[in-house]
Amino acid sequence: MRFKNTRIAALGLAIAAPAFTAQAQLPEPVRAMIDAAIATGDEEKVRTVIDIARMTNPDDAGELDTILAAYETDLAAAQAEAAALEEAEIRNAGLFENWSGRGELGAFNSTGNASNTGITASLRLTREGINWRHKLSGRADYQRNNGVTTREQLLATYEPNIKLNDRLFVFALAQYERDRFQGFAGRYAVSGGLGYQIFDNDTLKLSAKAGPAYRVTEFVDGSSESSIAGLIGMDFDWNITDRLTLTHDTNAVAEAGGNATVIIDSSNTSINLITGLDAKISDNLSARLSYAYEYDSNPPAGAVKTDTLSRITVIYDF
Repeated sequence: MRFKNTRIAALGLAIAAPAFTAQAQLPEPVRAMIDAAIATGDEEKVRTVIDIARMTNPDDAGELDTILAAYETDLAAAQAEAAALEEAEIRNAGLFENWSGRGELGAFNSTGNASNTGITASLRLTREGINWRHKLSGRADYQRNNGVTTREQLLATYEPNIKLNDRLFVFALAQYERDRFQGFAGRYAVSGGLGYQIFDNDTLKLSAKAGPAYRVTEFVDGSSESSIAGLIGMDFDWNITDRLTLTHDTNAVAEAGGNATVIIDSSNTSINLITGLDAKISDNLSARLSYAYEYDSNPPAGAVKTDTLSRITVIYDF
């Protein structure tokens, strides 16, 4: 669980300050420097100052070790208290609380069933709980030329999942697609299964999941078909630097960011791949370049199997 730095700093200072009032042999300027570092709430700064004090005052190494040990004890207690408070806030949050989101707006260029340039927009909402996570997302690509709509692709998904442990989770998925130029007026899919978090750190996140699926397709000619399918997914995010992120997520959820959707049934296998590169402009604003590959092994008559889309967008995180 991530701790709020300001809360930890305040708690740590309140707890740690009394620990350093005992009689000591350290020169007063050195002690004042250590106290000032502790007051900042910056753990790295505290450790750096104590290391420097140890080099410049080698005879006082024992007292410095005692100060550091007391600081670490107080810091651990502050972190535990902050974690408990944050967990309580999450557990007591209302239905419309603890949501975060990402809005995206820009332009696209497509090839395949339609070759044109238009506008693209998407919205993603995520709610993190103690064990539950809910993800809602939607995307629309639209282009109109001389009064005639030449592209209208809609996609909406909802995915809840629950953690079984630090690595294993259960997921469910409901997805809706519409793309008349690919030959279907509506395509609905529901799925569920197991997922596994392979890597989960500040630099690299990688998870895989799989399960059965049921899909219904309504074609533009009025016919429809339904089928039992299998779904395979993988999410991949790599923070190359603090401001540059590469995403290529093999995921049952098609959302803003890199993703690939693979649904396999006896009559038609569909694949949706998106690779993206995000560059931060500010804390909340990013620019994004992405490339999408969409494939249907058995498209309706008159449609081709493969579509590609290149997008350039601006993203706002909230």
